[in-house]
Amino acid sequence: MVMQDGGAVDVRPGPDPGRAAPGHARAYRTAGAALAVYGGALTAWTVYGIIQGDGSVWDFFEGLFNPRASFFMWTLGPGEWALVVALLAVAAGALALRRVARTGALLLGWVILAQSGREIVGLCHAGYRQVYATEALGGWVLATRALGLVAALVVVVALLPAVERAAGGAETARDGLRPAVTKRSCADADSWWRRRLSRICGVLFLGMAALRLAWTVWGMSEERIDVGTYLRSALDGAAAGAVQLSHSSEFTTLSSVVVLLVLGVLAVRGNRDVRGALLVFAAVELYLTVRTVVLLTVTGFFGGPFVTGESTLSLVMTAYELAATTSVVVLATGRSFSAYGSYEDRLSGPCAGGTRRSWPDGRAG
Repeated sequence: MVMQDGGAVDVRPGPDPGRAAPGHARAYRTAGAALAVYGGALTAWTVYGIIQGDGSVWDFFEGLFNPRASFFMWTLGPGEWALVVALLAVAAGALALRRVARTGALLLGWVILAQSGREIVGLCHAGYRQVYATEALGGWVLATRALGLVAALVVVVALLPAVERAAGGAETARDGLRPAVTKRSCADADSWWRRRLSRICGVLFLGMAALRLAWTVWGMSEERIDVGTYLRSALDGAAAGAVQLSHSSEFTTLSSVVVLLVLGVLAVRGNRDVRGALLVFAAVELYLTVRTVVLLTVTGFFGGPFVTGESTLSLVMTAYELAATTSVVVLATGRSFSAYGSYEDRLSGPCAGGTRRSWPDGRAG
């Protein structure tokens, strides 16, 4: 406190609106450590594949974006590579106590739980357990699966109760030198813009979910695959008949549709905590879409005529997903989307939470 013009001025900086509350620090750090450990395990598998394979490190980096690159021993697929980066990035955010990391970590936790559930269903089959027993690396794969299950449970249990509450309503003045100055008017002035961005992201995600679901149903009808067979491939780890850390395309497609629908609905409803999950999932989908664009480029798809309706629809769907995921990443990264004091950061005075004057008669100026 300093004195100015006969009044007390609070020059202490306000709390960081993007930082988790002190009471939730342990939960954030616990979840961040769990994600980092599991991400490190998957990174070790990636390094093992590079060492054991007949390619070089450059082949691996080329294969990250070019599906037609020279093939060598890949223990993980592109979806798992994106998962590794997401795990380590969100873990860093959680360890730094950033609020935006909470829903991103919860999203990863639920996805890993779904993967673990699929593997548990597969282990109910005696034949699949026998494959694990005879596979040279079966024990290590199973240990990695178990580690992922434990990490996911730790994340969900730790972060679900760690709900952050935005400042609002009347607040008690520091040291009792002035009455509370409400921040609700500032938040309300910005809420229309925040809700608008959230709804834009939600509509884009719901559009992606609808397109992907329609494309999947059309593909099943063309290949004469019944729903039961498709669901078994998606939900039963034994359906592949081999022990592997990567997942089937059916599981990836089905889980992505579910995530798009859930996040889309939450974003359209203006849920204030959905930003981190939107950012993480949009970034993963953007990477996978870029790989698809590279594949279309190296195979000469763009240079040839669109002789079928299927190729035209595929291009339209890819273009929409590229635009949608890029838009969500940009919007979710922007400070205006943040539910934690973005409007205050651009103002001064009471709304900014910075220097405020308490007059002798008790008025806050």
